[in-house]
Amino acid sequence: MPGIYIHIPFCKQSCSYCDFHFSTSLKHKKDLIQALLKEIELRKHVLTGKINTIYFGGGTPSILEEDDLLVLVDALYKNYDIASDLEFTLECNPDDLTKVKVKELQNAGVNRLSIGVQSFNNEELKFFNRAHNSSEAESSIKRSQDIGFDNITIDLIYGSSILTEKGWLDNLQKVNEFNVPHLSAYGLTVEPKTKLAHQIESGQLPQLNDDNMIAQFKTLIEETKAFGMTQYEISNFGKEGFYSKHNSNYWKGEEYLGFGPSAHSYLKEGSSEKGLIGRKKRVWNVANNIKYIKALANKETYSEEEIIDEKTAFNEYVLTRLRTTWGMDTSFLTTNFSEEINTHFNREIKQYLNSSYLEIENNKITLTQEGIFIADKITSDLFLV
Repeated sequence: MPGIYIHIPFCKQSCSYCDFHFSTSLKHKKDLIQALLKEIELRKHVLTGKINTIYFGGGTPSILEEDDLLVLVDALYKNYDIASDLEFTLECNPDDLTKVKVKELQNAGVNRLSIGVQSFNNEELKFFNRAHNSSEAESSIKRSQDIGFDNITIDLIYGSSILTEKGWLDNLQKVNEFNVPHLSAYGLTVEPKTKLAHQIESGQLPQLNDDNMIAQFKTLIEETKAFGMTQYEISNFGKEGFYSKHNSNYWKGEEYLGFGPSAHSYLKEGSSEKGLIGRKKRVWNVANNIKYIKALANKETYSEEEIIDEKTAFNEYVLTRLRTTWGMDTSFLTTNFSEEINTHFNREIKQYLNSSYLEIENNKITLTQEGIFIADKITSDLFLV
């Protein structure tokens, strides 16, 4: 079943590593909400069937006031067929999660919190230019649990130049200590035009150390396994029953509709010839708050789209599915892609099927624990260029 994503492009301050679309000014927040409401109604006939996931991302959605959130939720329920077993996730910063705020989110129907902890170490939080401290990170989790949220995921980052092995172990131990059922953990990347990139380029900070990154990734896998979590996607770890339904739909190629500036959608376009994979299209909204607001107000175009050709569809299937515990289905490839693409795939996969990096069982190809560490290389080798 399809999902809905809403991008809230506001933050209190800019994190040193972030290159997502956001603004630290709330000057146009009211107009942005009105534009979102117009887009939600405008596209109400795009998806068919029940919506089984709603995800508020950003930016920082927890910056929304209660009335802002309620009016958006009401619009979604008015214009879309929302499933009764909906997974409703909202990304939030620890410093926003007061007792009042957590109850407001609960009353709005949010049933899954994604808390942007990033680290439980104050030195690292300053390094990332986060708005919260370690005490707020811990109390936000405990407070949310006490109010009734059992479906909580937190984000952690590894690989920074100041993160020691002990510091990383301490961060991971907090996940176990608070009995958090889901973790998203990402290796720090240096994105162009970010504060972090400038600090490294100017010599204020050292280059990231690949060996440290790999060592901390290995520790991540070992520790989460000991906590009873499954690595169901390279960067995502969850206990049984707590996998992210919304993100899993992305990786499984399900449809989703994105609202807001810079939001993307992935939609069915129709069937292809010769029984091959049905065509899909990707739609992306303008990554500019003012342009988005004005376009919706004036009934002008605010997005672009592309039809996904068969080669791109194949490459995306490899990219997304190989990262997951569900793996690539050879019968799906045979049924949904041309003979030319299957010939390419069968030729390129051979070198890995006889190695310790991949395993195949019941037509499903998955990465081994050893293969996870060279996933990018395997994916690149399988791509059709």
